[in-house]
Amino acid sequence: MASPRAAPHFAVPFVLTLAVLGSSPLWIGAVGLYPYIAVEVLIWALYALAFNLLLGYGGLPSFGHGAFFGIGAYAFGLAAKHWAANLWLDLACALLAAALAGALVAAFISHRRGIYYALLTIAFGQLAWFVAIKWHSVTGGEDGLLKIPRPPLELGFTTIALTSNTALFYFALALFAVVVVALWRLVDSPFGRVLAAVKQNETRAAYCGHNVWAVKFTVFVLSAALSGLAGGLFAMAQLSAYPNVMSLANSGYVVMMVLIGGGLVSFWGPLIGAAFFILARDVLGATTETWLFWYGLLFMAVVLFKPEGIAGMWQGWRAKHARRAPAAKVAA
Repeated sequence: MASPRAAPHFAVPFVLTLAVLGSSPLWIGAVGLYPYIAVEVLIWALYALAFNLLLGYGGLPSFGHGAFFGIGAYAFGLAAKHWAANLWLDLACALLAAALAGALVAAFISHRRGIYYALLTIAFGQLAWFVAIKWHSVTGGEDGLLKIPRPPLELGFTTIALTSNTALFYFALALFAVVVVALWRLVDSPFGRVLAAVKQNETRAAYCGHNVWAVKFTVFVLSAALSGLAGGLFAMAQLSAYPNVMSLANSGYVVMMVLIGGGLVSFWGPLIGAAFFILARDVLGATTETWLFWYGLLFMAVVLFKPEGIAGMWQGWRAKHARRAPAAKVAA
């Protein structure tokens, strides 16, 4: 059976996603949620899509990926506070800093695989978290980097202030759309097919003439760079950067988002998982302080009984419905 990722129907889910997200400022308050939650969903969805490039498409388990999210946040904040409050320059610093950190880590771990690969990513992630806590003169230590300015959007012919969360949301939505299109084209490109081959069998891919180390290195750097971009947006939204986002627990959140959403079987799984996680955090958090305990139980149930996640459930329902339709016609 063909992989769900090979399906060419991209326009419909993409347009529906943009329509739902783009209209959220109009209805999100009416359903009892605060408008800022839409910004969070976009940022974490971008982060989850970047992470799924490794886990879902490359089969590379990176459990310390919060380091690159945090490096992007710190790089944006330091550039905005001490260099120039220019939106494009500061976001470029976030992306470049995370990419360089990703290249350094990838150079050490790309020859490994399986549990050794995962453990090395945890080690490097904890190293970055420790540096962020102890380097007080640069990062602010445990207090973090505070009072980060939110630069305006300069388009040459006009300047748009991003001080309001609504303006920031639409900027993040436009950036999110660009990244989604780029990632969709990437996973459906020759590089994406080689990445899928590496995921299935590294040895076989190497015998076919592919440079497995270079593929793993490249995809790790790309994932780290986009995670840093999401971190830069997070620093813009929070007006701060703090080491907690680099912790092992926060690195685990993005893993939960991808798996519950169904990133292993669907391109859109990380977006579904990010929205589900943020909404569960707010809805369950308003009911009980132990919301993470109940979410953890839900995560365990999904992994044990439906590892394809929410997107996999939807695909299974559609496949079952599609099989029933021809049978009903034959019976008629």
